[in-house]
Amino acid sequence: MAGGIPPALPVSLAEARAFLRIESDAEEALLAGLVRTAADLCEAFTGQALIARETEAVLGSGGGWQRLALAPVRAILGVTGLPAEGAPFALAAGDWRGTIDGRGEGWIRVERPGAAGRVRVAYTAGLAEDANGVPEPLRQGILRLAAHLFTHRDGAHDGGPPAAVTALWRPWRRMAL
Repeated sequence: MAGGIPPALPVSLAEARAFLRIESDAEEALLAGLVRTAADLCEAFTGQALIARETEAVLGSGGGWQRLALAPVRAILGVTGLPAEGAPFALAAGDWRGTIDGRGEGWIRVERPGAAGRVRVAYTAGLAEDANGVPEPLRQGILRLAAHLFTHRDGAHDGGPPAAVTALWRPWRRMAL
């Protein structure tokens, strides 16, 4: 996942416990870690943030359009210049341009960087406002992958994640060419 505020889990621990038929809270920390791991892998596979959160990207200050890594972008909040020496400074709205295309990808072009060799872009990205808005196939894939990781955590005979996980996630995958 890109930086920023850690996102809420798209699948609750109660859902994961029920899916795995676990009745005790003894392995709650392990299960929480596995759900986080599965959600991180889902975001990496799909190229999308699941739950909206603020994040940042550090980009070059060149004059061309640059794509923000995390999608779908909901809002571009601001751009800060990062000089090689000295304190960071806010770029005025007229010094940069930002746009969000029809696919939800955010683009930034710095027109007047001043002393900035790089820029830090603050933005909000995510498919859903909260866990209930995350598409069900993504949530089911996270549950299945967390269950797989839980079941095979000590096994040397693990054949890899179930094919159903990628089948559930593949329609949501964003590929950059």
